Amino acid sequence: MKIVFIASLGILSLTQTSLAFAENANGKNLYLQRCSMCHGTDIKATGPLANKSNPPTPDLTSSAFKKRLNDYPGVIVSSIILRPNGDLIPRTLRENGVKLSPHAWSVKDLRDLNQYMGDVISQKR
Repeated sequence: MKIVFIASLGILSLTQTSLAFAENANGKNLYLQRCSMCHGTDIKATGPLANKSNPPTPDLTSSAFKKRLNDYPGVIVSSIILRPNGDLIPRTLRENGVKLSPHAWSVKDLRDLNQYMGDVISQKR
């Protein structure tokens, strides 16, 4: 009986790891497809459109953004929907001839993206 229980825990552990990886992969894919053109793959505002918006794209690894991400989880990602800068993102894309297909953002997408960005930012100490 103990062996079965231990084996079950091992399978559960592998399943949890796979689920966490899948969520991170979703966040990474969303970021690379929809954010990196401005924020860059390193999240430091190094994308090809970083200096083509007004105001310019911020470096999300700065101490101010790290604090904001920790103090208000999801606030950076929620800007996708709330657009505190009005039409900044769609206008910048439009003015630079970048067309993104519409995306029906789910809560899971926003959480995954926030998690991915948080992981990348925390690695950029």
